[in-house]
Amino acid sequence: MPYLTLSDASLAFGHVPLLDHADFQLDPGERVALIGRNGTGKSSLLAALAGHGALDDGEVWRQPGARIGYVPQEPPFDPELTVFAAVVGGMGTTSALLAEYHEVSHRLAESDAEHEPLLARLHTLQTELEALGAWEYESQAERVIQRFSLDPDAKVGSLSGGQKKRLALAQALAVSPDVLLLDEPTNHLDIAAIEWLENQLIESNLTLLFITHDRRFLDRVATRIVELDRGKLMSCPGSFAEYQKRKAQMLYDEEVANAKFDKFLAQEEVWIRKGVEARRTRNEGRVLRLEQLRRERAARRERQGRVELAVDAGEKSGQLVAELSNVTKRFGDKVVVRDFSTRLMRGDKIGLIGPNGAGKTTLLRLILGELQPDEGKVRQGTKIEVAYFDQFRAQLDPEAALVDVISPGSDYVEIAGVKKHVISYLGDFLFAPQRARSPVKSLSGGERNRLLLARLFARPANVLVLDEPTNDLDIETLELLEELLQDYPGTLFLVSHDRAFLDAVVTQTIAAEGDGVWHEYAGGYSDWANYQQQRRAAEAAEAQATKQKEAPKPAAEKPRGAPTKLSYKDQRELDALPAKIAALEEEQKSLTAKLEDPALYASDPQAAQGFATRLSEIDDELLALLERWEALEAMVARS
Repeated sequence: MPYLTLSDASLAFGHVPLLDHADFQLDPGERVALIGRNGTGKSSLLAALAGHGALDDGEVWRQPGARIGYVPQEPPFDPELTVFAAVVGGMGTTSALLAEYHEVSHRLAESDAEHEPLLARLHTLQTELEALGAWEYESQAERVIQRFSLDPDAKVGSLSGGQKKRLALAQALAVSPDVLLLDEPTNHLDIAAIEWLENQLIESNLTLLFITHDRRFLDRVATRIVELDRGKLMSCPGSFAEYQKRKAQMLYDEEVANAKFDKFLAQEEVWIRKGVEARRTRNEGRVLRLEQLRRERAARRERQGRVELAVDAGEKSGQLVAELSNVTKRFGDKVVVRDFSTRLMRGDKIGLIGPNGAGKTTLLRLILGELQPDEGKVRQGTKIEVAYFDQFRAQLDPEAALVDVISPGSDYVEIAGVKKHVISYLGDFLFAPQRARSPVKSLSGGERNRLLLARLFARPANVLVLDEPTNDLDIETLELLEELLQDYPGTLFLVSHDRAFLDAVVTQTIAAEGDGVWHEYAGGYSDWANYQQQRRAAEAAEAQATKQKEAPKPAAEKPRGAPTKLSYKDQRELDALPAKIAALEEEQKSLTAKLEDPALYASDPQAAQGFATRLSEIDDELLALLERWEALEAMVARS
């Protein structure tokens, strides 16, 4: 029996139908990804399925008794609640009792005042919670709070955007739902949290319906892709890669069918407009068919066009953009940047990665000269013009009209020396002319990001600073933005948790290693992740070797009948091992040198990936050879 069904659903905002007699079914065990262009109505559809929104027509059916967890894109929370109270807030009648029990317990532990009234109240709460069988809810809430690294006593109003997203996920998971509906669950999460969430969703066997534009997340989690396109839902079982192949064929078939339809309609229009002779012999059935063809053509919804992205790099900056020498920055007792040095040149494309709160924004401000270090020196380059993309969209006034955001006080923008009317420029970013005077607050999250990109690219800049530009953008726009940034001749600083986007754009990575330590690596996220994996394997092998060397060897008697020396075959293997190990170490050194060249990732990214894979294989081979060498030497020692 399905958990959710949508039947003949219709929903429209203004004159645009978001759902046009759409049907959908979610079966147990499925993990369905809902994708589509920004503004097509994905969030409205998810809210309607969760019971938090209404349809204009059609029906939503939910399996009776099924527990449905729903995490909207911007979860609403009372800022005065504690994290624990917010997490248990979705547990119905038991939530208030659990929240009060948690508060009374803490007051008892911390207060020096008279405990008798608190103990009496605690006893009453325990009795009521036992009667409701709610202790499992409390332990589940505590488990998810711990998993998401949240402070149960912190006020919701003090949390960052990433912490609020983790809080919303914790609240949904705390009720052990049968079905989980997630709207952009990876927004504001750092990479470690995204990977943890991927594993959690896959291992939990939850039935999922989620909206995301994170392609790595899609590939790992989804078992079926459903696209909302022009009011219709198209289903494609399998991975996102399989969907892309099928979608390309469907678009081609649609284009061919539309071209045939339009040609036939044009021929019929010519016929109906013929002279007197044609009117005398006119076939009334043919006239009726023509009228039907006209209605079908008028009702056809064309596929939305592509965003037209272009950026003016302006005048070249100096060759040196910034140089940091032994820079340290503290906030109180916390060291955010510790003894960090780097030299950044014109044309570098740098990705900054690390957990939320690691100090990525602080490091960026130090590089750009907006913040002075406590120790060390920062040298700025010359002729630097910076354009900044803010993930919180603080640059957008919700009450301002779109045209005023792009070009206040002028009807034109100038891109690379060419003037363009602001209405036409907004059209390049898929904003219709009739929306040019609409306020910013009327836009969806993805549309606001598109508007911010339009504002950013309307001014020349030779240094782009993009702080989470991928949040809420649809996949097609993401891919276009990737292409633009790959060809951008200026310097790019990118803060992102989108692993595929980082791999496609950046040539070097600055990563937080903990305790204020930052290191620079060649390549994108996957190269950094491979390096970390190799380093952990090498450290584990070294620790194991040290442990074996330090362990006392028991002086055991040779068993009777044991060989007194190696066999001829084993002796030859032992003699050949040093040369094999030396050859592998030489190959390892050569590949490492190649991977440290940033130009490789721009000229031949596939070769770079192959080198990284071979490095991982060499680590395994070296470890096997060293273990074999140790075993053979032990046999010699015993003989």
